[in-house]
Amino acid sequence: MIVYPAIDLRDNKCVRLYKGDFSKQEIFNTSPLNQAQKFEQHGFANLHIVDLDRAVDSSKSNLVSIKLIAEQTNLKIQVGGGMRTLKDIEEVLDLGVENIVMGTAAVTNIKLLEEVCIKFPNKISVGIDVRNGFLALRGWQEQTKLSVDDFVTTIKNLKIKSIIFTDIDKDGTKEGINLKETIRLANLSSIPVIASGGVANLNDVVQIKESRKIKGVIIGKAIYDKSINLEELAKI
Repeated sequence: MIVYPAIDLRDNKCVRLYKGDFSKQEIFNTSPLNQAQKFEQHGFANLHIVDLDRAVDSSKSNLVSIKLIAEQTNLKIQVGGGMRTLKDIEEVLDLGVENIVMGTAAVTNIKLLEEVCIKFPNKISVGIDVRNGFLALRGWQEQTKLSVDDFVTTIKNLKIKSIIFTDIDKDGTKEGINLKETIRLANLSSIPVIASGGVANLNDVVQIKESRKIKGVIIGKAIYDKSINLEELAKI
């Protein structure tokens, strides 16, 4: 199982949101590079980055910070947030990251998803952000009536690296992940599933690992507020 420490970027700072609410933001580090290097020093090989600014406004981005991390660490980086066009995707992949995460555009523009999966096989992950069983888009601000099951059925034959499943009502809450729904999703297709949202402690991570169904887990707030010790997490 892969553990992805998370860095959410806003104004080139490491922040965390509560249930995706931009008005409920905490700044945890003013240097994303410093934070990424800290993860690497503890032995982590992977990093999950979300460009929150680009997710809600395509004219803004945190590419400067992402490029610095890619150039000055050996981390395998996956980047999400605002991947709406082929140009956006190529721009971020050209920074030297491992893969990108498509969210809104993967749902609203299936033709684009098909195109980039052909052009960049296994370099595209799909972020499925869910509230009450239905997908939410555009930085979680727009709620749809498209079910998780229907969408996964649509994309199951594409050359997708992974599905990143986030239960929005768990994200940033440290109430534990929605393990039951994440496992159910992992059983729907052969695409590896990454759990995200709500990890509170090491026990949550152990449960995910012991499920043997989930490929990895993304952990944010529990790391930053020290509910999870990085050294102990690295051992898992």
